Amino acid sequence: MEIKYLSLKKINNMHAEEIQQAVNQILSSGWYLKGKATQEFEANYAKFIGTKYCIGCGNGLDALSLIFRAYKEMNIMHDGDEVIVPANTYIASILSITENNLKPVLVEPDINSLQLDDSLIEQAITQRTKAILIVHLYGRCAYTEKIGKLCKRYNLKLIEDNAQAHGTRYGERGTENVKHSSFNVKRSGSLGDAAAHSFYPGKNLGAVGDAGAVTTNDDKLAEVVRALGNYGSSHKYIFKYKGKNSRIDEIQAAVLNVKLKYLDADNTRRKQIASYYYSHINNPAITLPNSSADSIFHIFPILCKDRDKLQQYLASKGIETLIHYPIPPHKQECYKEWNYLSLPVTELIHKQELSLPCNQTMTDEEAEYIADTINNYK
Repeated sequence: MEIKYLSLKKINNMHAEEIQQAVNQILSSGWYLKGKATQEFEANYAKFIGTKYCIGCGNGLDALSLIFRAYKEMNIMHDGDEVIVPANTYIASILSITENNLKPVLVEPDINSLQLDDSLIEQAITQRTKAILIVHLYGRCAYTEKIGKLCKRYNLKLIEDNAQAHGTRYGERGTENVKHSSFNVKRSGSLGDAAAHSFYPGKNLGAVGDAGAVTTNDDKLAEVVRALGNYGSSHKYIFKYKGKNSRIDEIQAAVLNVKLKYLDADNTRRKQIASYYYSHINNPAITLPNSSADSIFHIFPILCKDRDKLQQYLASKGIETLIHYPIPPHKQECYKEWNYLSLPVTELIHKQELSLPCNQTMTDEEAEYIADTINNYK
């Protein structure tokens, strides 16, 4: 059996006719930017997430960068202010902070959830701390009530990196960390002051190119973000800010409008595959992170001390896997000023993490084959 980690062709073929029709309509309309498809997607996605505003932009990194830049234009953040961020995140989370002359403060994750360890956050807060950036890594919800309370106590902005978690619900089925939650189920992207979303093709809600968005309930922030992504302009040829060109195009918006209708069903199928893994993978050499009811399993990570050997073994059996991610941000050359840091939990995750195929195109037989193959690994 040959199992690809993720086949974008298979995913898009599930709705190929609708996608083709949507793209053809854009091509024949003669209107390719800031048109009806973008307006419809922004309205539909804001409703889906549960926020007043959705502002489309070029990609997920731009979405994050625009949020921080907007807070600086609003005089809420200034050069040198600190932003707490998980140490094991993808590099884009940190790039968006340093790009805006802000200082990332790296905090270790919890080895059981692989998410930001909320017990370590308060000791990292200083007088310069202005925000906590939570990253819903792997499609697991990173928000906790403790994080929300810390933001209120210290008057911090809560920003979500929702690049991997479209459709995740916080509080779903009364999961352990939210049994005493003070509010009902909410989707990630609506839990903080602002959220960034990536629609890179491989995401659970993926475009056919680069695209991103910001969601928020903040009227002023939405206004500034939209202007910054349009060269700094809210009115044609009038430039209030030194902005950039970061806009979602009509083709991407049209494709996303089609796929958004099926996102919850697609995520449900991912959860079914993940549930099978949790029930059937049983190998002392393999560690599975805690099961999470509020995950949509953009990535299904496992940990193994012999990660590279396991990956080679699975490849020999026809199973393609990926590593998310082989080198942590603080060990990257671009942040060589951090190379001396010792972050043992983060470093362990990056040495041991391996991502299994887990997506809506998979069959029960493929999931069974993967689990059986892992259980036979010695």
